[in-house]
Amino acid sequence: MSKISPQAIIEDGAVIGENVEIAPFCFISGEAKIGDGTTIAHGACIYGKTTIGKNNRIFSHAVLGSIPQDLKFNGEEVELIIGDNNTIREFTLLNPGTEGGGRQTIVGDNNLLMGYVHLGHDVKVGNNCIIANSAGIAGHVEIGNHVVIGAGGTGVHQFCKIGDYAMIGAASALTQDIPPYCMAEGNRASLRGLNLNGLRRKMNREDINELKAAYRKLFESGQPLKDTAAELLENTQNEHVKNICNFALETTRGIPYERKNI
Repeated sequence: MSKISPQAIIEDGAVIGENVEIAPFCFISGEAKIGDGTTIAHGACIYGKTTIGKNNRIFSHAVLGSIPQDLKFNGEEVELIIGDNNTIREFTLLNPGTEGGGRQTIVGDNNLLMGYVHLGHDVKVGNNCIIANSAGIAGHVEIGNHVVIGAGGTGVHQFCKIGDYAMIGAASALTQDIPPYCMAEGNRASLRGLNLNGLRRKMNREDINELKAAYRKLFESGQPLKDTAAELLENTQNEHVKNICNFALETTRGIPYERKNI
């Protein structure tokens, strides 16, 4: 049975699941759907066509689904979709999509968004990510699975892509794509090596060693990046090496690393 404060404002049409808790002074849009077991703390606002999955924890004064911060937005139907088991901390701001970006902002499962995080319009976040305090993610950014983005006002430029298991250091400014398994930091952020601490928690030593060898060839050999990625791709059976090579071949914003003289 759900526990809904009489001091919360819930518009007609809202769909509220089982065992949902909604605290005083919350606002829930008539187009919203709230999944089973989700808790929404006092003062949080759920606007527009926002779908929230099961067992999410939404803390005080989070604002989810308010119209995108895009001057081209003209009231078209857009949405915010949030999966299961996410923790969304105080004063976060998650905007829905726009017509030009597919109309959807999507957050997967088991993510932690710390205080004051902003996800712009049309952002895609995978599963098991940590986005730390005050990080700002601009529109159209794509974030993979098991990604960590540091605190201290870290900013990610629009249309950037961050691959699986990547880590962005605190107080960084990211304007290009970061491949899977890599670590980047700085203003402007550039590659600092593999995210070895994260990889050791998830991968066996053989896979990590193959990634180390691939990283050296891709980013430390001084050879043309895409030529090297294509050559590696033809000569590996390792799925992780294939992932980083494909990312290098498909990047549109480029990868920030120190290019050595050949």
